[in-house]
Amino acid sequence: MRRGMTSQRKIVALIVAAGQGSRAGGDIPKQFRMVAGKAVLAHAYDALAVHGGVDAIHIMLGDGQEDQARALLGDRVATFVTGADSRRGSVRAGLEAIAAAGGADIVLIHDAARPFLPGAVVGRLLAALDDATGAIPALPVADTLVRGDGAIMGDTVDRAALHRVQTPQAFRFDAILAAHRAWDDAREATDDAQILRAWGHDVILVQGDERLEKLTYPQDFARAEAAHATPRHTRVGMGYDVHRLAPNEELWLGGILVPHDRGLAGHSDADVALHAIVDAMLGALAAGDIGSHFPPSDPQWRGAASDRFLAYARDRVAARDGIIDHIDLTIICEAPKIGPHRDAMRARIAEILEVPIDRVSVKATTTERLGFAGRREGIAAQAVATLSLPALS
Repeated sequence: MRRGMTSQRKIVALIVAAGQGSRAGGDIPKQFRMVAGKAVLAHAYDALAVHGGVDAIHIMLGDGQEDQARALLGDRVATFVTGADSRRGSVRAGLEAIAAAGGADIVLIHDAARPFLPGAVVGRLLAALDDATGAIPALPVADTLVRGDGAIMGDTVDRAALHRVQTPQAFRFDAILAAHRAWDDAREATDDAQILRAWGHDVILVQGDERLEKLTYPQDFARAEAAHATPRHTRVGMGYDVHRLAPNEELWLGGILVPHDRGLAGHSDADVALHAIVDAMLGALAAGDIGSHFPPSDPQWRGAASDRFLAYARDRVAARDGIIDHIDLTIICEAPKIGPHRDAMRARIAEILEVPIDRVSVKATTTERLGFAGRREGIAAQAVATLSLPALS
């Protein structure tokens, strides 16, 4: 963020993100929900920060929400202010915080729930303030409007002079602060332009944008995801591994230590199940196999815990902006019995991969006493990994 070269006005943006967003569904406030791989709040912040005229951003949050907001915003720089029980109260608190920090010439008050803000709208608002005290983006009403008495249609309403109001709303800072301070606390206001008009100032309408529609209901989030998500495709990889059983070895399977009279022999801890999953994930990425990344000839991997290999594969997926959709693992052995350990294996694999446990399947079978597994000479595992990757990967 930096001040525009053609203007010496100090411009501060105030993002209102203190609500609970209960109508949007889910168990987290809508400003913290993810759309197209990024939190709604982060989308709103980035849309304002990219505009060269904005000098600073203040964010209004609910009580106890700051840690969550910081985690979602990463290294983005902002001033966090705790809001009030109402939108008007939160905006007032934000304006007072800006005043305490040295004030501003212009403030842009923006709802986080309108995250997809085109820069052209900000430009139109700032240009309007050259000759006005307040300006808001608005769109004409296109639908036919009628009054209604319950389920009965009433008279048609003339829509010629009606507009849908959006945010951000832009104001001369001193004027909107004074208007908020003078507002009757017994009354509620649906937006800040209403408060400025009550203080005796005109508010200019500038052209809004359909992309600024507010995210309110679950279907709004579904539409936003469809419109803004990066196209993705599904990749499937297969993995297979075998290790022999040997005395005086621990038996590690699926990331857990399984009691048994023998263990699997190998350069690392020989967790055949995790090795198969790693190969499946690397295969889906077209990134070779476990041996090419962790060569048995390298002494640093002697006795290494295989969860390190699986975490490495997980991070390779993340580096490609990938999603681990599902892991299907089959362990092939006569003994030990896998059933008593299945849930622990699923939980441990899900923990390493940082995915919900319902994305991990663990099964077991025997070879009806045929072959090396049937003779209890070793254990085999095969895995299938299903990943979702950006289409341009």
